[in-house]
Amino acid sequence: MAAESTPFELAQINIARLKAPLDSPQLKDFSDNLDPVNAIADTAPGFVWRLQGEGDDATDLRPYEDEWIIVNMSVWRDPESLTAFMYQGTHRELLARRREFFERLDEAVTALWWVPAGHLPTVAEARERLDHLRAHGPHPYAFTLRTTFPAQETAPLAPERADQETPQGATQG
Repeated sequence: MAAESTPFELAQINIARLKAPLDSPQLKDFSDNLDPVNAIADTAPGFVWRLQGEGDDATDLRPYEDEWIIVNMSVWRDPESLTAFMYQGTHRELLARRREFFERLDEAVTALWWVPAGHLPTVAEARERLDHLRAHGPHPYAFTLRTTFPAQETAPLAPERADQETPQGATQG
Protein backbone atom coordinates (compact mmCIF):
# COMPACT_ATOMS: atom_id res chain seq x y z
CA MET A 1 0.00 0.00 0.00
CA ALA A 2 1.42 3.41 -0.98
CA ALA A 3 2.00 6.00 1.72
CA GLU A 4 -0.69 8.62 1.97
CA SER A 5 0.43 11.93 0.50
CA THR A 6 -0.31 15.03 2.55
CA PRO A 7 0.27 18.71 1.87
CA PHE A 8 2.47 18.86 5.00
CA GLU A 9 5.77 17.42 6.15
CA LEU A 10 7.30 17.31 9.62
CA ALA A 11 10.23 19.63 10.38
CA GLN A 12 12.46 19.16 13.40
CA ILE A 13 15.26 20.99 15.13
CA ASN A 14 17.42 19.65 17.89
CA ILE A 15 20.34 21.32 19.53
CA ALA A 16 23.09 20.06 21.78
CA ARG A 17 25.82 21.70 23.83
CA LEU A 18 29.15 19.97 23.28
CA LYS A 19 31.19 18.80 26.27
CA ALA A 20 34.42 19.12 24.29
CA PRO A 21 35.60 20.21 20.82
CA LEU A 22 34.34 18.04 17.96
CA ASP A 23 37.89 16.94 17.15
CA SER A 24 38.66 15.91 20.75
CA PRO A 25 39.18 12.28 21.85
CA GLN A 26 36.04 12.59 24.05
CA LEU A 27 33.86 13.22 20.97
CA LYS A 28 35.69 10.88 18.58
CA ASP A 29 32.93 8.24 18.52
CA PHE A 30 30.31 10.93 17.88
CA SER A 31 32.33 12.67 15.16
CA ASP A 32 33.36 9.41 13.49
CA ASN A 33 29.71 8.37 13.19
CA LEU A 34 28.31 11.60 11.73
CA ASP A 35 28.78 10.55 8.10
CA PRO A 36 27.44 7.00 8.55
CA VAL A 37 24.39 8.20 10.50
CA ASN A 38 23.67 10.93 7.95
CA ALA A 39 23.95 8.37 5.12
CA ILE A 40 21.41 6.18 6.90
CA ALA A 41 19.09 9.17 7.39
CA ASP A 42 19.39 10.18 3.74
CA THR A 43 18.02 6.80 2.64
CA ALA A 44 15.55 6.23 5.49
CA PRO A 45 11.87 5.79 4.59
CA GLY A 46 10.10 9.12 5.00
CA PHE A 47 13.27 11.26 4.95
CA VAL A 48 12.91 14.51 2.98
CA TRP A 49 15.81 16.88 3.81
CA ARG A 50 18.47 17.77 6.37
CA LEU A 51 20.44 20.90 7.11
CA GLN A 52 24.02 20.87 5.86
CA GLY A 53 26.83 23.35 6.25
CA GLU A 54 30.15 23.37 4.42
CA GLY A 55 30.53 19.61 4.87
CA ASP A 56 28.00 16.80 4.75
CA ASP A 57 26.61 17.77 8.16
CA ALA A 58 25.69 20.94 10.05
CA THR A 59 28.37 20.85 12.74
CA ASP A 60 30.14 23.91 11.31
CA LEU A 61 27.00 26.04 11.67
CA ARG A 62 26.71 28.02 14.88
CA PRO A 63 23.35 29.80 14.92
CA TYR A 64 23.53 30.47 18.66
CA GLU A 65 25.79 32.93 20.49
CA ASP A 66 27.10 29.99 22.50
CA GLU A 67 29.76 28.48 20.19
CA TRP A 68 29.45 25.11 21.97
CA ILE A 69 25.86 24.61 20.73
CA ILE A 70 25.44 22.60 17.55
CA VAL A 71 22.23 22.30 15.58
CA ASN A 72 20.54 19.56 13.59
CA MET A 73 17.49 20.12 11.42
CA SER A 74 15.59 17.82 9.12
CA VAL A 75 12.23 17.31 7.41
CA TRP A 76 10.36 14.01 7.42
CA ARG A 77 7.13 12.71 5.92
CA ASP A 78 5.59 12.14 9.37
CA PRO A 79 6.41 11.53 13.06
CA GLU A 80 6.51 7.77 12.54
CA SER A 81 9.29 8.07 9.94
CA LEU A 82 11.36 10.30 12.21
CA THR A 83 10.83 8.00 15.20
CA ALA A 84 11.75 4.89 13.20
CA PHE A 85 15.05 6.49 12.19
CA MET A 86 15.85 7.88 15.63
CA TYR A 87 15.43 4.66 17.57
CA GLN A 88 17.20 2.18 15.28
CA GLY A 89 20.79 1.21 14.57
CA THR A 90 23.76 3.50 15.01
CA HIS A 91 21.62 6.58 15.72
CA ARG A 92 19.96 4.77 18.61
CA GLU A 93 23.35 3.70 19.98
CA LEU A 94 24.69 7.26 19.86
CA LEU A 95 21.48 8.63 21.34
CA ALA A 96 21.92 6.28 24.29
CA ARG A 97 25.43 7.70 24.78
CA ARG A 98 24.48 11.38 24.40
CA ARG A 99 25.53 12.28 27.97
CA GLU A 100 29.12 11.33 27.03
CA PHE A 101 29.11 13.93 24.25
CA PHE A 102 26.66 16.65 25.27
CA GLU A 103 25.78 18.62 28.37
CA ARG A 104 22.33 18.23 29.86
CA LEU A 105 20.28 21.35 29.16
CA ASP A 106 17.38 22.40 31.39
CA GLU A 107 15.24 23.57 28.47
CA ALA A 108 13.69 21.69 25.56
CA VAL A 109 16.30 20.84 22.93
CA THR A 110 13.98 19.46 20.25
CA ALA A 111 10.95 20.96 18.55
CA LEU A 112 8.73 19.66 15.76
CA TRP A 113 6.29 21.49 13.52
CA TRP A 114 4.43 20.99 10.27
CA VAL A 115 5.58 22.74 7.12
CA PRO A 116 3.96 22.84 3.69
CA ALA A 117 5.34 20.00 1.55
CA GLY A 118 8.45 21.22 -0.25
CA HIS A 119 9.22 24.00 2.25
CA LEU A 120 12.75 23.90 3.66
CA PRO A 121 12.78 25.62 7.06
CA THR A 122 15.42 28.17 7.91
CA VAL A 123 17.49 28.07 11.08
CA ALA A 124 15.76 31.29 12.20
CA GLU A 125 12.36 29.66 11.73
CA ALA A 126 13.50 26.60 13.67
CA ARG A 127 14.87 28.69 16.54
CA GLU A 128 11.54 30.51 16.72
CA ARG A 129 9.69 27.19 17.00
CA LEU A 130 12.04 25.89 19.70
CA ASP A 131 11.75 29.16 21.63
CA HIS A 132 7.96 28.94 21.37
CA LEU A 133 7.94 25.39 22.68
CA ARG A 134 10.16 26.42 25.59
CA ALA A 135 7.87 29.32 26.48
CA HIS A 136 4.46 27.70 25.94
CA GLY A 137 4.84 23.92 25.88
CA PRO A 138 3.47 21.68 23.12
CA HIS A 139 1.10 23.41 20.73
CA PRO A 140 0.32 22.98 17.01
CA TYR A 141 2.92 25.70 16.36
CA ALA A 142 5.75 23.70 18.01
CA PHE A 143 5.48 20.32 19.69
CA THR A 144 7.34 17.18 20.74
CA LEU A 145 7.26 13.51 19.80
CA ARG A 146 5.44 12.85 23.09
CA THR A 147 2.72 15.37 22.29
CA THR A 148 2.05 15.64 18.56
CA PHE A 149 -0.62 17.45 16.61
CA PRO A 150 -2.16 16.61 13.26
CA ALA A 151 -0.98 18.57 10.25
CA GLN A 152 -3.40 21.38 9.60
CA GLU A 153 -3.63 24.55 7.57
CA THR A 154 -3.12 26.78 10.62
CA ALA A 155 -0.03 25.03 11.99
CA PRO A 156 2.50 27.17 10.09
CA LEU A 157 0.96 30.35 11.50
CA ALA A 158 1.96 31.75 14.87
CA PRO A 159 -0.82 31.15 17.41
CA GLU A 160 -2.59 34.05 19.05
CA ARG A 161 -2.51 32.28 22.39
CA ALA A 162 -0.58 29.12 23.18
CA ASP A 163 -0.85 28.75 26.93
CA GLN A 164 -3.26 25.84 27.05
CA GLU A 165 -1.82 22.61 28.46
CA THR A 166 -3.01 20.05 25.89
CA PRO A 167 -5.19 21.60 23.19
CA GLN A 168 -7.78 19.51 21.37
CA GLY A 169 -6.25 17.40 18.65
CA ALA A 170 -3.09 16.57 20.60
CA THR A 171 -2.00 13.00 20.94
CA GLN A 172 0.29 12.03 23.76
CA GLY A 173 2.65 9.09 23.43
